[in-house]
Amino acid sequence: MLTHPTLDQLRQMKLDGMAEAFSDLQTQDAAADLSHAEWLGLLVDREIASRNTRRFQTRMRTAKLRHIGAAIEDVDFRTPRKLDRALFQQLATGRWIADARNLMITGPCGVGKPWLACALGQKACLLQPHRHLPAVATPVRRPRTGPWRRTLSPPVPISREGGPPHSR
Repeated sequence: MLTHPTLDQLRQMKLDGMAEAFSDLQTQDAAADLSHAEWLGLLVDREIASRNTRRFQTRMRTAKLRHIGAAIEDVDFRTPRKLDRALFQQLATGRWIADARNLMITGPCGVGKPWLACALGQKACLLQPHRHLPAVATPVRRPRTGPWRRTLSPPVPISREGGPPHSR
């Protein structure tokens, strides 16, 4: 079997994860012991993981989070910010986004409100189900003065205090 045309055909069909897994399996000696079903299962698993990773990376790029490294798992509940662990873990499930609810994080200066918002935004990018978007996105009109030019509305809006008003 010629592997080069097979890899080209997989890439032509935009199955890049599967093509990468195929070339990896070709180089491994242990892959010869796998059945056809196991080979196919590994290829499909790698393609699904590759697509999910690309979707997550696209959502993170679109969200333009200020603290990219912020993660729910890194939240320290021992700090004196009086953060309710149960409430924050409930927010981390993303149910408030599915219910189309808003979230406002308040507290004194220096407790990490933007970091917490970015951690929730990162989790939302991870949990957000795949949605088909219309061919042409409707832009949100903002004032022409200042840095708020005509932009597309992000799926999870995160703004700082004093930011532009959220218009629909």
